[in-house]
Amino acid sequence: MVIHKNFSDFVLFLFIHMASADSFLHPTEEQVILEKMKKLYPHESDRKKKYETAVAEYNAVDKALILSLISDTFKFFDSVTFAQKYKIYTEMYDIINADGKVEETETAALESLKQIININAGSKHS
Repeated sequence: MVIHKNFSDFVLFLFIHMASADSFLHPTEEQVILEKMKKLYPHESDRKKKYETAVAEYNAVDKALILSLISDTFKFFDSVTFAQKYKIYTEMYDIINADGKVEETETAALESLKQIININAGSKHS
């Protein structure tokens, strides 16, 4: 299942997924995401509104389908390099550390993402 046709929107979805992994979107995690959105959407005039729309979109997805959606979407964006995927992975680490503590659920979500990136690594290494 793929719901994003734009890679920046998918990355924002991933950021929200990571921030929500402990079932609470902490205000400092939100601030880190809004800061990271400056690079994702350099011409966006209302990042906060875009963020809120993305959170609503994320909340509408059946949580049982999230990992499948993420894996399918990485496959859909097959021109994304392993280096780009790894950069996203490291940015997610910033997000889960934003509130000063890393919950076990956040670590598990990050590990799941790492596995998805590694699974897809064989197709693109550049």
